[in-house]
Amino acid sequence: MEKPKAEALVSTMNELERQASPQGGRIRYAVDPREDDRRGSRMNRIRSRSRDSMSIHSTRRSIDPSVALPLQFRTLSFSIEEGKRKQAIEDEKRKAKSKPADIEFGSMDYHTANVDELLSRYQTSRGSGLTGTQAAQLLKSVGQNVPSPPPSQWFRKTIGYLFGGFGSILFVAAILVFVAWKPLGQPPAVANLALAIVLVFVWVAQAAFSFWQDFSSSRVMASISGMLPDKCMVLRDGTQQQIDGRDIVPGDVLKITLGNKLPADVRFIEVSPDVRFDRSILTGEAMPLLGSVESTDSNYLETACIGMAGTHCVTGNAWGLVLETGDRTIFGRIAKLTSAPKGGLTPLQTEILYFVGLIVCIMLVMIIVVIGVWAGWLRKMHPDWISVPILIVDCVSVAVAFIPEGLPIAITASLTITASIMKRNNVLCKSLKTVETLGAVDVICSDKTGTLTRNIMAVTEYLVGKESGTALKGPGIYEDQKGLQKLAAVAAVCNEAEFDASTIHMQISDRKVHGDATDSAILRFTESLTKVSVLRATWRSVYKVAFNSKNKFAINIVQSDEERQPQLMIKGAPDILLPRCGSYINKNGFVERLEEQDRRTIDGMKDYWSSQGRRVILLAQKPLESIQFNSVSQPREYELDVMGRASSELILVGLIAIVDPPRAEIPEVVRILRGAGVRVFMVTGDFKLTAAAIAAECGIITQSQKFIDDVTNLAFDEDYLERAGIKEKTLSAESDRIHSIVMSGADLETLDDSQWDKLCRYDEIVFARTTPEHKLRIVKELQKRDHTVGMTGDGVNDAPSLKQADVGIAMGGGSDVALEAADMVLLDSFAAIVEAVRYGRVVYDNLKKTICYLLPAGSFSEFWPVITNVVFGLPQILSSFLMIIICCFTDCAAATAIAYEKPEADVLTRPPRNAKKDRLVDWKLVLYAYGYIGVIETLTSFAMASWYAQRQGLTFSSLWFAFSSVTPNGLTTDEVTSILNTASSIYFVNLVVMQWFNLFAVRTRRLSVLNHSFNYYLLPAIILALLIAILFLYVPKFHSVLGTSIVPVEYWFLPMGFGMGVLLLDEGRKYLIRTYPKSIIAKAAW
Repeated sequence: MEKPKAEALVSTMNELERQASPQGGRIRYAVDPREDDRRGSRMNRIRSRSRDSMSIHSTRRSIDPSVALPLQFRTLSFSIEEGKRKQAIEDEKRKAKSKPADIEFGSMDYHTANVDELLSRYQTSRGSGLTGTQAAQLLKSVGQNVPSPPPSQWFRKTIGYLFGGFGSILFVAAILVFVAWKPLGQPPAVANLALAIVLVFVWVAQAAFSFWQDFSSSRVMASISGMLPDKCMVLRDGTQQQIDGRDIVPGDVLKITLGNKLPADVRFIEVSPDVRFDRSILTGEAMPLLGSVESTDSNYLETACIGMAGTHCVTGNAWGLVLETGDRTIFGRIAKLTSAPKGGLTPLQTEILYFVGLIVCIMLVMIIVVIGVWAGWLRKMHPDWISVPILIVDCVSVAVAFIPEGLPIAITASLTITASIMKRNNVLCKSLKTVETLGAVDVICSDKTGTLTRNIMAVTEYLVGKESGTALKGPGIYEDQKGLQKLAAVAAVCNEAEFDASTIHMQISDRKVHGDATDSAILRFTESLTKVSVLRATWRSVYKVAFNSKNKFAINIVQSDEERQPQLMIKGAPDILLPRCGSYINKNGFVERLEEQDRRTIDGMKDYWSSQGRRVILLAQKPLESIQFNSVSQPREYELDVMGRASSELILVGLIAIVDPPRAEIPEVVRILRGAGVRVFMVTGDFKLTAAAIAAECGIITQSQKFIDDVTNLAFDEDYLERAGIKEKTLSAESDRIHSIVMSGADLETLDDSQWDKLCRYDEIVFARTTPEHKLRIVKELQKRDHTVGMTGDGVNDAPSLKQADVGIAMGGGSDVALEAADMVLLDSFAAIVEAVRYGRVVYDNLKKTICYLLPAGSFSEFWPVITNVVFGLPQILSSFLMIIICCFTDCAAATAIAYEKPEADVLTRPPRNAKKDRLVDWKLVLYAYGYIGVIETLTSFAMASWYAQRQGLTFSSLWFAFSSVTPNGLTTDEVTSILNTASSIYFVNLVVMQWFNLFAVRTRRLSVLNHSFNYYLLPAIILALLIAILFLYVPKFHSVLGTSIVPVEYWFLPMGFGMGVLLLDEGRKYLIRTYPKSIIAKAAW
């Protein structure tokens, strides 16, 4: 096609504006179909030379329904299309409710459909746009162009806070005690009123702490909304109208000019030759993308014919058809994905639910026993012993005894404290529940560049012709080697990095460079050979094709003043570009034909460098002859022509090997994680050999190359080769050898379930050449096999895998969307993951310690006074009010102090717990808390209270099976009441004091408390418990109302002896566990 004809195809935007102007709003008729056919055939011949047309008119003139159809048919047609769209939106809403948010583009055809087909689908016109009536109806049915905030579900959450867990039991207990106070109480007992008030207070406090634990403010919707413009220009009723960005609807024809931010997803229907869009906020690509009318890629996110909400027009202008608005745009979908809560319960929630269920079952059984004994025996044999109000209080006492009311407070405090400690270690947890989930993580999938490596690259070797050399020796032979001079020229010119002018006088290694790490390394290497500024001054850039993750190369078309013929300079991945090379430049600067033997030599050098962990870059060039398109007025045609020419007969200039060394701390990090039973897998887009080599340097792969498996090892059953008489290494569960495998993204797409089963059992895995879709698949397959997965990511496309992972981990420098989707952010480096795992396990250990501390006094020792009262006729030796005081006041501060316990020495030497099988409260913990500490505290407390009563003349034998108010030895009723109140207070004091020593006993699970660092928060907690006990026991006003009494001083010191005995016994138990790890005692250790 001749140049004038090609330029004639490029229509100006003024024509469309004239059509859209008010003066241009005249009646138009459809053209003759025969004329349309003639034009279409001619245009199609022209279009065969170019994928994109700058023409205002399409390749096929279609009849505009808005002008060719009578009004009633146009209305009917619009109603049908609107009904279809409304139904599609309703289906989408139902689908969103039925399953978690996800980002799927496979069903979209907006980028592949013909423009005229889309205009017809949306019942709009490129000349007049939508009518005002259409827009109003669509706005009503589709909704405003704003991301909808996630449903607050405040009512459901409030009900959950108030009545979830133990809340409903506390609420019912408070109501029953109120009823026992009035009207059943005759006369009303003030102690019951006090107990009811305290129960209500505890109920509200528990709900408040549950609310605080779940409270987190999401900034996703605000950040997404901030990306959308306030005003935009659209074509409606044949005229250009400025409307609010929130009122734009699908089918609007949008005018886009320089500096505009797109308010919605659009399909370009007209573009100027120079229009470009900055998509970095979405894709991370720094270079603006040239807009196009025709589709350039099958991937919806990468095609140039789609403009996405939130992206900028940096040059030129265009018209676009609005495709989707609000939640249905790409940004809207990402917003819903990142703001939607993860489905299912976290491991901590599961454990708490299990514990609550266990306690409630035991409590209900005991309440049924109490009611059964009363109904079947006491009501008949001892009718005066327990009345209905007292029975209610007894049942509530059983509930109060079994419910560790301080547990929700302790859990929230523990998670909050641990999250604060992790933040000081540069780990930011966005949700308190994430803190504990880290303790169960057994697989971490990590990026390579910038996460495991320093992202500070340097050139180590180069290849010119078929001879390699080191970067250090290059400057010494530069003047004598013409081939190396050619390599330096291409490396300098086809390079986007720049030295900072303020540091140009410094040593090359000390200069600041603006650009990505790869270009920066090549720039420093070239500057070490010669002045880059001199090389660049020789050439003038005509056109550039930016590097992208799909093509894996970058092109710079340059021209010098001496030569009229432009040169194509290209750099990129050798596996992509080497097959396109037909010749090469030897070390003397002459061009020679690239024979098959030469290819094998160069390919072998590339593989050798890759196996050493080098990133290999190929540099090539090609003279361009007979260029028919203008790079300024016809950029799309020019680029397509250049891309076609770059597909063959390139002249290989050389290879450059770049090292991106691992961070110094990474091998130790991987070693610690492996010792902790956490497998670290590498997930990277790099070449397989490079990825495997870097993984070996990081310690992720520990096997030699000959013992590393690949996808072929997954193809057979483990015993298949052996049966066939072939000796081959296979993955066997019984083998002690560490098994390693390297997989590519293409390999993953071929695996079936059985092969995934085998793959997930490998100890060391490297996933190379992966895409974000592969990362999501990896997470799902691991989770399907009951693994708890942590996944790192920093790009927008990583959001689905970060959201899917049990713990999504973003680096501090990641994209905003990745930071929003992640559960945890590493603010400094990947090394912080060790502290994250450590404290994830610590919080789980500390929760076990908290429960183990709360259950003996706050549950078991409180339950027996109620049972002995009902079954054995003894007075209730511990009042229900004092039970509440123990659970919520004296024990609560100490339980919170346990959250500050430092990690035990073995926390990172034992395997992670199995989130599916290992229980927070198992039989071992129950045996220790109830059958060991609980029994000791209960027996000593009963003994102390009974001993005091005995000394006061109220013998135990006179109370046993008495079932009535007795006054033995001539004691009056008031005297008996006073003795029993003091005995109750002594029981209370004994539990409080012994809990101080139990607090020290539960600080460690296996190690001696003497070998554990001291927790300075314990002393304030003990002092607070002492002050609370003194408050309720020594303030006279409480005595008559609450039934408390002053405790003689000796009853404070005797429990200290009992407590020391408990501590010494527990130290002995831990010694036996450490000395005899296979003994029965060790197996029963919690």
